[in-house]
Amino acid sequence: MNAVASPSATDHLAPVYAQWSLDVVDASGVHLHTRDGRKVLDLYGGHAVAALGYSHPRLLAALETQARALIFQSNAVPLEVRARAATRLTRFAGLGLDTAFFINTGAEANENALKLALKLTGRRKVVAVEGSFHGRTAAAGAVTWGALKKWYGFPQTPFDVEFVPRGDLAAVERVVDAATAAVIVEPIQGVGGALDLGGEFLGALRTRCSAVDAMLVFDEVQCGMGRTGFPFAANMYGVAPDMLTTAKALGAGFPCAALLLTEHVARHLKTDDLGTTFGGGPMACAMIETVVDIIESEGLLANVRRLSQQIRETCVIGPVVDTQGAGFLLGLRTRRPAKDVQRELLERHDILTGTSGDPHVVRILAPFVLEAQHVEALRDALASLPE
Repeated sequence: MNAVASPSATDHLAPVYAQWSLDVVDASGVHLHTRDGRKVLDLYGGHAVAALGYSHPRLLAALETQARALIFQSNAVPLEVRARAATRLTRFAGLGLDTAFFINTGAEANENALKLALKLTGRRKVVAVEGSFHGRTAAAGAVTWGALKKWYGFPQTPFDVEFVPRGDLAAVERVVDAATAAVIVEPIQGVGGALDLGGEFLGALRTRCSAVDAMLVFDEVQCGMGRTGFPFAANMYGVAPDMLTTAKALGAGFPCAALLLTEHVARHLKTDDLGTTFGGGPMACAMIETVVDIIESEGLLANVRRLSQQIRETCVIGPVVDTQGAGFLLGLRTRRPAKDVQRELLERHDILTGTSGDPHVVRILAPFVLEAQHVEALRDALASLPE
């Protein structure tokens, strides 16, 4: 069950993805079901998207109800479901992030955040953090660590970019200066290895941005919407950004994203400053509203915190030597290459996990509805693997 290089040319799909040899036909709860009868425990959640697992009855009911009522209308038409979703999401977030702009993807959310920062400050430099991943579009890719050498593709970046090393407080003071429009940071780096950047570093970014009148943007596309066991990592750290982006778990499988703004940013917005065709559509908004409601009413934040702690306490075993990250954006640090541990978990135990940019980190991006028995299955599987 090694990853294959790409789909075959005969299926007419662009050959740009490495794929696992899994022929998934359906899924329920936290399990994927394959055509050959396997039941795979999904601890990867489709790149952190399947926050509520699969076939959650309340999510499916909301999807059907909204589809029958109104499947689409543009932002030129005011919709009650859109207003409800914005209210529910901003209240869930707190931290003064009281205005929502709905779009389609995390990269698009980051593009709009950076555009606003550059426009409102009149500056041309953006600071990012080494190891970051913010998306594959022009602006988001420009602030993604390593993208320029690997896959960026554009002839030039749309603004000046500087990177600071993770945790380097002296570099923050030196690099974030009066020419800086924004600092963009993942509070917990996902692709970078489920790496928690820590409250001290994030607090230093907040202090420095305030000192030079730069915008602090938290990219919580992967670590947000309850994945840390808090509404957002910003809540966990008590550090309030000027803007926050979120996607992935936001629709629990339905494509959607949001840019959340503080009042001192939102008050500058005018008609046509931002725009989107599909963002804020009624189906997406119904999902956002329902996802927040399920997370809150079913106590899933507490469940994430509790089971994350169980993983930390019981799964440092076999090839795993340590853990990092927070909640269900958790990294298992391995003695052996993480790709080998990932392959063995899938081949021998039908457990799907992820890897990352760190070759010794197995990434856990489990659905929030995970149960203690599933953590026990992971522990037993790891214990059976060679160190």
